[in-house]
Amino acid sequence: MPIYSYSAISHKGEKITGKENASSERELAQTLRQRGFILTSFEEEGVKIKKSLLKDFTGGLFGVGLVDKLVFIRNLKVMASAGVPIPRALDILSKQVKKKKFRDAILDVRERVLKGQALSQAMEAYPDIFSELVVNMVRVGEESGGLEEVLSHLAFQLEREHDVKSKIMGSLLYPAVVITAMILIGIVMLIFVVPRMASVFDELGVHLPITTRIVIGIGQFMATKWYLFFLGLGGAAFFFRWIYRKTFWGKNMAGRIVLSFPIISGIVRKTNTAFTARTLSSLIAAGVALVRSIEITSRVVGNVYFQKALQHCAERVQTGEKFSQVLKHYENLYPVVLIQMVEIGEETGQTTEVLSKLAEFYEEEVTNLTKNLTSIIEPILMLVIGAVVGFFAISMVQPMYSMLSAY
Repeated sequence: MPIYSYSAISHKGEKITGKENASSERELAQTLRQRGFILTSFEEEGVKIKKSLLKDFTGGLFGVGLVDKLVFIRNLKVMASAGVPIPRALDILSKQVKKKKFRDAILDVRERVLKGQALSQAMEAYPDIFSELVVNMVRVGEESGGLEEVLSHLAFQLEREHDVKSKIMGSLLYPAVVITAMILIGIVMLIFVVPRMASVFDELGVHLPITTRIVIGIGQFMATKWYLFFLGLGGAAFFFRWIYRKTFWGKNMAGRIVLSFPIISGIVRKTNTAFTARTLSSLIAAGVALVRSIEITSRVVGNVYFQKALQHCAERVQTGEKFSQVLKHYENLYPVVLIQMVEIGEETGQTTEVLSKLAEFYEEEVTNLTKNLTSIIEPILMLVIGAVVGFFAISMVQPMYSMLSAY
């Protein structure tokens, strides 16, 4: 019968380590569970786990989606509730993951846990996969002995986040398809149709107005040097993405732009408000200190102005001010209702419950806004398409009309 070195934690947070004879890790987990402990890591004596020194290059090129993380947390919660040891659960989950980058990360986390690290500590090695929110909530669960309950809170948090984001993306799908189709049709026209019409105008010696010369010039460039256009388009997309993600100026500019548009700003404000309330509720319910919860939440919200507001709130709360009092300085970002309800939550000692209700309310508000977004964008798209088609048609028809008038 093999000998296992193990680490375990009681429901009161007491940590123990030791060695035990057991026929399998399942028997080891059951034995410790009967003693009131939950197995967190184990290693069979004499068995060494091999670790590859090389990482697959392509694995780092693709990110891990929110759905993948949600399924992982949800399944981990189920296995932890069933008493499956964390290393065994990670081994099982790694076989269910399709993305190599995520699978390799889970296996490495498992190896780190087997070597004695806590699950939260092992997850910290992959900040691009396991966010600070996930790591901190798991850490609280380990320290309190309530990992199963914390994973349940975390799964619910990710489910709501996915629900909000999917509704926003769904509302933007229609305009994205229309705009993409319009661009593709325009490119085909410029490459194949405009150069032929230009040759006809040239043979007839027709005087071309400035708009026609612009369209023909663009068409001839696209027909002969189309590769430069796509290279420039890709380079511009990469450049602006880099500015938005990496530079302070770019983040501020993007944040200011989305908060300035009448339609978009409402969705951005309510979405960030919902994320703030939901994340704070989950963290505080898990036992994370308020200041630390606000700091983590500042990294979850997407808009840089909301991030700065929460960072400032964390600093002021650290000095002893009430969260609701500091939030009053940011009524241009957060609704007055949220600030007042947070104040009531502080007075009654039910901040978690109040934030949870607020999150549900603003998530529903986001849902209602996204339902109406398509109907609002549709007439705007029609006007834009009409203007583009009209400009192209007038530019091509005007020389013909001038030529016919001359006869």
